[in-house]
Amino acid sequence: MPRAKADAGGSDGEKLDFEEGMERLERIVAELESGELSLEDSIARYEEGMKLQRQLTDVLNQAEKRIERLVEKGGTPATEDVGRESQESNEGELPF
Repeated sequence: MPRAKADAGGSDGEKLDFEEGMERLERIVAELESGELSLEDSIARYEEGMKLQRQLTDVLNQAEKRIERLVEKGGTPATEDVGRESQESNEGELPF
């Protein structure tokens, strides 16, 4: 199955897949938290991180919409709580 691509580019301008985008975002956060960057570098990383965060959120929203379209009941599209079946079968028990 093809991996979802985020529109965020890597350092060479290529598109990152979702997992690569998350790894890059984690590296940006670590760099910012280290306090070792100059003010200009910190601002640049922050801007990159915010752009990447928006793009990854879009990828997740698109995936959620795809899943909702796949769930059908009685011929009409419907959404369904993923944990609903396990909760119904174990009434009276905690869901975790």
